[in-house]
Formats: sequence, C-alpha cells, structure tokens
Amino acid sequence: MALKRAPRAVVTGAASGLGRAFVEELLQEGARVVASDVNDEGLEALARDLREPERLVTRRADVSVIEDVEALAQEADARFGGTDLVVNNAGLGSGGPVGEVPLDHWRHVIGVNYWGVVHGCHAFIPRMRRAGQGWVINVASMAGLVSMPEMAVYNSSKAAVVALSETLHGELSDTGVGVSVLCPSFFKTNIIAGGQLFGSNAEKQRRLATTLMEQSALDARGVARFAIDHARAGELYLLPHKEGRALWRMKRVAPVSYIPAVKFLRRLSGR
Repeated sequence: MALKRAPRAVVTGAASGLGRAFVEELLQEGARVVASDVNDEGLEALARDLREPERLVTRRADVSVIEDVEALAQEADARFGGTDLVVNNAGLGSGGPVGEVPLDHWRHVIGVNYWGVVHGCHAFIPRMRRAGQGWVINVASMAGLVSMPEMAVYNSSKAAVVALSETLHGELSDTGVGVSVLCPSFFKTNIIAGGQLFGSNAEKQRRLATTLMEQSALDARGVARFAIDHARAGELYLLPHKEGRALWRMKRVAPVSYIPAVKFLRRLSGR
C-alpha cells in the first residue's frame, strides 16, 4: 500500500490557497488532476495559469452536495480511468463563542468542512477498494487536535475529520487503500478572508490569525509538499508545523498541563 508517483488525483477546494498548492505540487511531479471548487473565477485562473489542458481538468463542485462529489469521481473515471489520490481539502474558516454563532452558520460550516470530507470518502473509497489501491488525504487542522476557545464551529468540524480518518485507517487496513489526515497550524492562505467570525473579539481574532499566518515559516506549497511526501511514507497524522506537534504532544502526554497552557495562550493573545 503506497501513494503512487504522479497519481491520478482529485483535489477539492482547488481554486486558491492550500488546494491550489496541492494541484501545483501534483502537476509538478507529473500527476493528472481533477480540480474542483465553487469559485468559478478561481478555477478559470488556475487553468489559465498552469496551462496543462491534458493533465488538468477543472470542474465546479459544492462538496456539501453528494451529487457534485459523485460527479467528480465520474469525471476522474472518464478522463483518467480512475483515481489514485483524493485530497478532501475544501473548507471554511470560522470563529466565535458558542451561543453567538448563528445555527445556520454552524450547519453551513459543518456541511463543507465535515460532510464535504464524508462525501469525498463515500464517493471515492469504494472505487479505490475495488481497484485494490489508492490514498485519501483528509485536510483537517491543528484545531481538530487542540481546541482553542471561541472556535467551536471550526474545532468541531475538524475534530470530526480527524475521527473519521482514524476510523478509516482501521477499516482500510489490508485493502491496499491508505488514509492520512493533514493537521497544519497557521500558514499563509486565504481561509480567514473567506471565513466568518462572530462575537465581540471577532476583529481581534482576525488580526491575530493574520499575524500568525504571516509569521509562518511554511507557505501553502510547503504544507502541500509535506503532506504528499509524508502520506507517501505511509503516515496517518500529517503535522507540518513543529509548534503544532509540540502542543499536540503536550495534550496527549500531560493533559493536566495542557489546560493552563491554553489559558496562557489566550491571555497572551489579549482575549
């Protein structure tokens, strides 16, 4: 069981940020890619900029709609004869205290961040199992492993992606199909600009996240390359940021110390 070199791939949320970085890294190693997003202009720019008409197919898809995701699988079957890698990347940023975030927003974010991944697994994994090979990279976040205050919607959706991936890791053993879950910390992307924040601390939260992104040593291409290489090495948990790995280790090894650390970080951020 291994992720092929130059795979036939499907990437969701591919019009910008990490999704686009995955497409660029995969094309660079010779892959053929179906790239999807709800952003038509972004998909047009992707195709125009990368100029790979034989190896890059763009298609509009809303991952919260199972029919759209099934259509991506059918597109990959028709154009490339199957899928070796699916990157369930499409996601929305969100923040705000429980009780202040509207319930419609909860449903919308979970529909994309969690159900979008469920739909991707539901559509592609049976095909991969029949083929006896394939790999799934589910994009979660460090927020799915270490839950910071005032991010309940985002934390919950990403924690569910981690749990789904861990479950699949057991289910898919000895099938030839592998799964990895990507949990990056802050890096340069547009998830904050495209997300919604609620509550009295919303603007401060936005400024802090933007600052942390700008200070990151990794950009989107670096995160995508890390994910591909470490999935290829057979790893389940993909944690590209050392500070994220340290915080996760603290939570697992010393949970009693982790809670005060979260409170300290919250005070440090001025919230």
